Amino acid sequence: MERISVRDARGSEAIGREVRVCGWIRTRRDSKGGFSFLELNDGTALANLQIVADASLANYESEIKRLSPGCSVTVEGTIQASGGKGQATEVHARQITVHGWADPEAYPLQKKHHTFEKLREWAHLRPRTNTFGAVARVRNCVSRSIHDYFQERDFLYVHTPIITASDCEGAGEMFKVTTLDLDRLAGQSRPVDYSQDFFGRPAYLTVSGQLEGEILATALGKVYTFGPTFRAENSNTSRHLAEFWMVEPEVAFNELPENMELAEGLLKRVFNDVLTKSAEDMAFFNERIDTTTLATLQGIVDSPFERLSYTDAIELLMTTSAPCGPWTCWSPRWARSSAVANAKTGSTCSPPACKNSSSTQKATGGIWTCGDSARSPTRGLAWGWSGLCSSSPAWAISAT
Repeated sequence: MERISVRDARGSEAIGREVRVCGWIRTRRDSKGGFSFLELNDGTALANLQIVADASLANYESEIKRLSPGCSVTVEGTIQASGGKGQATEVHARQITVHGWADPEAYPLQKKHHTFEKLREWAHLRPRTNTFGAVARVRNCVSRSIHDYFQERDFLYVHTPIITASDCEGAGEMFKVTTLDLDRLAGQSRPVDYSQDFFGRPAYLTVSGQLEGEILATALGKVYTFGPTFRAENSNTSRHLAEFWMVEPEVAFNELPENMELAEGLLKRVFNDVLTKSAEDMAFFNERIDTTTLATLQGIVDSPFERLSYTDAIELLMTTSAPCGPWTCWSPRWARSSAVANAKTGSTCSPPACKNSSSTQKATGGIWTCGDSARSPTRGLAWGWSGLCSSSPAWAISAT
């Protein structure tokens, strides 16, 4: 008998097929008519697959009616058209095998809302929630899109070292890697003798694969790295992560306009793939996490990226401060450092209130945005200024 995923079993083209489906029970509802409805999920889709279990099954009373969220089962049966709302198919079970039980008194993931903070207490179970399952599928879609984009353009995927002795461009504080006995070293006052360490010198977790990427590009032409990087900056903000995955393309003989085209194309490809190939998960995020998610991504896909010189960007910053009054945190000036330093010190500033009643403002750490439906000087800024492309008339400036 053919094994099929929940995602494929939910499609109308699967009707009539004899299948085997494996997964975990989300809910069970018993009917007075002598059968039960089981909601099954295997992680391949956000939505569940409905299983109709008839009382004629040999283990109906002994096992089926004891099923609770978290139980793992294999279902064999026929996919039929469903009259239920929001689903095209359901499986009429001929046999259900229970592989593992979940005590309903102890299993924490019941059919109710759990905060992200609470889910941290059950890290081994949170991938079974809708949110973390959707995140995993979208991340998979993004990763595949990144690889497809570069592979279609004849880039070579290269693997750069995770453990390194170099601090690539001083990109950030680094995690040190050592096999030395730290407890023993803590009790001595003399300098550390790295000749006794594993590598014979200080070693770190990489902050970037750019250095190796540039070397490889000068021999192979077009390469890209896509792997984990680490920053030991003890800052609990959305701007800093201790570990993250970073894409770094390196192309020999490219000029700035070609680099811009490559970057814009990558972003639009990834966002478009996410919107089309992970539509169900993105709709979930738009409904439950951020109601602007779909509009924002679609706006980036549909809008051209503006390109302008550094000098023009400074002039634009100065002229676009007018709708909400003068700059209060810093004054944009050619060759002057931006106010991003304020974010590092944790200081904040308060821009003046916008005169237009439809405007909104936010200021934190020297980075502020002002939206005004009556004024839209641009849809995007130069790459060096981290401009935001938007489908709405509002404008956004990130002073970095």
